Amino acid sequence: MRGSVLVACAVVCAASAGCGAADPSAFPTSGRIDYQLGGSYDPADRVDLVTRDSTATPLSGAYSICYVNGFQTQPGDADRWSPDLFVRDAAGEPVTDPNWPDEFVLDPSTPEKRGQILDVIGGVIDGCRATGFDAVEIDNLDTYTRFPEMIDRQAALDLAGSYAERAHRAGLAIGQKNSADDAEYLQQTIGFDFATSEECVFFDECASYADVYGDQVIDVEYTDALRGSVDDVCASPNRITMTVVRDRNLEAAGDPDYFYRAC
Repeated sequence: MRGSVLVACAVVCAASAGCGAADPSAFPTSGRIDYQLGGSYDPADRVDLVTRDSTATPLSGAYSICYVNGFQTQPGDADRWSPDLFVRDAAGEPVTDPNWPDEFVLDPSTPEKRGQILDVIGGVIDGCRATGFDAVEIDNLDTYTRFPEMIDRQAALDLAGSYAERAHRAGLAIGQKNSADDAEYLQQTIGFDFATSEECVFFDECASYADVYGDQVIDVEYTDALRGSVDDVCASPNRITMTVVRDRNLEAAGDPDYFYRAC
């Protein structure tokens, strides 16, 4: 699930501004979580951790994660980007995500392009800190796996490293979103602090995150793709400790399609 409109908040957060290093130990390793990318709302019951879009405000009293789309543009944001930063197909046309056709795929192929991408996304990361979030999660780390002939894996991971450096400089923890096969590299080599998984129970890959990050993992399962019932998911011995089951579009509370169950 992608967040809403990307806003490149150009807030400079350097040591002179008092930004400290992220404290991974602050990440809760148990408790109730919520995942609110489709719209922010006040939970009916207390939650210990909540993820919201970078354009939203964090939930008071909870550990708050800021969603950042690090490897594709956000819907409606193409005009914020130089067209030179889009991956191009053999015909020279910009490539979009087939599942999200209004998201253009970013091209991290050269240091120059990675620097220009960081100019935009780095502003979003700094903006998350300025708004009061505790951490950022970086989505679409695995874009290179969907376009292997167009995006070099190491170039993508080098860009991920720049995001980690920027987040830590801003005093934020940083989490990988999906991309289970990269967990060990992202944690041990680059220094990512936690992971957010979507459907690791359904895809049987929860151990790929837990073996690397321990209890510093959250998982979101969706009602339209469950292994059995919601109760079965929550009773699964292989699930992540902090698991939430949500409707696919992550609708806000009050919407007819809204569903929420914290395991």
